[in-house]
Amino acid sequence: MVRRVAVIGAGPSGLTSIKACLDEGLEPTCFESSHDIGGLWRFKEEPEPGRANIYHSVIINSSKEMMSFSDFPPPAELPNNMHHSEVLLYLRLYAHAFNLLQHIHFQTTVVSVRQRPDFPVTGQWEVDTEGREGQRRTHVFDAVIVGTGHFTHPHLPLSDFPGIESFEGRYFHSWEYHNADGLQGKRVVVIGIGNSGGDIAVDISRVAEKVYLSTRSGAWVVSRVGQGGLPLDLVGFSRLVMMLHRLLPSWSAWTIKKTLNQAFDHVLYGLKPKHGFFTQIPVVNDELPGRIISGRVQVKPNVQEFCGSSVVFVDGSTIDKVDVVVFATGYNYSFPFLPPALQAKSGYRLRLYQHVFPPTLSPPTLAVVGFIHAFGAINPMAEMQARWATRVFKGLATLPSEEAMLQDIGTVTKIMFSCTERNPLQVDYIPYMDFLAQRVGARPPILRLLLKDPRLGLQVLLGPCTPYQYRLTGPGQWAGARHAILTQWERVCKPFKTRVVPEPVGGPSSRLRFTLGLSGAVLLCWFLYKKHSLSSFICFPPCFRSPR
Repeated sequence: MVRRVAVIGAGPSGLTSIKACLDEGLEPTCFESSHDIGGLWRFKEEPEPGRANIYHSVIINSSKEMMSFSDFPPPAELPNNMHHSEVLLYLRLYAHAFNLLQHIHFQTTVVSVRQRPDFPVTGQWEVDTEGREGQRRTHVFDAVIVGTGHFTHPHLPLSDFPGIESFEGRYFHSWEYHNADGLQGKRVVVIGIGNSGGDIAVDISRVAEKVYLSTRSGAWVVSRVGQGGLPLDLVGFSRLVMMLHRLLPSWSAWTIKKTLNQAFDHVLYGLKPKHGFFTQIPVVNDELPGRIISGRVQVKPNVQEFCGSSVVFVDGSTIDKVDVVVFATGYNYSFPFLPPALQAKSGYRLRLYQHVFPPTLSPPTLAVVGFIHAFGAINPMAEMQARWATRVFKGLATLPSEEAMLQDIGTVTKIMFSCTERNPLQVDYIPYMDFLAQRVGARPPILRLLLKDPRLGLQVLLGPCTPYQYRLTGPGQWAGARHAILTQWERVCKPFKTRVVPEPVGGPSSRLRFTLGLSGAVLLCWFLYKKHSLSSFICFPPCFRSPR
């Protein structure tokens, strides 16, 4: 019987795994190699090998309501898209609210995880750790959760760039980047147009002579700011939008591309990618178009070679006197403490059933949490993975046969997004969350809600798919979930209220507009798609009201 669980890492995935264990009556022991919680979101003045690193200017791409844990709404006064320091504050509040810190052993590195000789019977693991002073210990656990993330080992493919060994300037991976200090007046090439590449190019362009952003395939660029100034993910991540996308995938993709190109033409700006919108995670950047239109950033194709201080691109153009090159070329993933058999790959993916369980492991007492990407925030997905894992550990949820899991992994690998070496972890946010919630027993019963609690049911169906939906029912049900959903727009609006502008006298109230919008949405959606995007009517927030 599983009782004691080792949790590796005290970032967001590790913290929510500790809580999931406590919720199921298990005894978690978390090992964190650094001196503090936060993982990726703990800023480090100097990069620490083997740990994730962020730069000074990082703002989270997901809004606070979408990235929250499902039973811990963020404070209303926090901004909707938080600075990394505010994300860390939220994690601290979460850890203190649920008394998680007492279960964490800081400055303790996990050296190895191996099955005990009687594993087929007991499912137990031996976990070797090393303390700050180098002291080694061996612990025995009934189960293990790995929550170390995947932004720890920079991918620096220098062999793909002929002449880099003779480059006369300085080059480094984006993992090492902190800020633009020392880059004033420099000519800088940033290679890679993921979220880090876009952010760093914008950041450096404020002080550099010129920044050149090199991309092999282009990217769709979206803003954090959606219609009416609301967070984009709040007006774009609803169950109704998901259903319409599945019913009308071609129209949905066409509408999104049209909307993005209305903001700025991706062909004109040199950004139009070779792939469709839903095949890769888009670049979230509010400032990149402004830096391009002002000439502070120039978009270039892939680099062909380096010649001294010059960079030659595949279109034949050359930039001379380049001072610095930043490789924003992604990360490799590695779990050096795990047995090699548990690190097998299926194509480019780690061979994990639904990104969590090694399919060949019996009994299933090891789970990987937070090792995933999606069109959505990582925190609620990691939380749902941890809730599922702890239920499996206790025998309250079962896994398919090994054969079925291996078949599922192979099938999903073939159909999922753009599964490449650099892009192996993508899932579709709402279907993935619903899949796991179904196994936990926490999938929201939308039809029943519409019949018994129409106000809540309409919010769940038409409003943003915030994590609180997965606490309305089943194991882990939270009494505050309904209130959290019905007040989420108030928390969205709160940080905007730094200067209250009165609404025009005599106009329809926000409550009335909201009610009418929700009531007619289902009928209108089939007609409005001809001219407008779905965000034009879905989930108008009821909190924009006249000051009292």
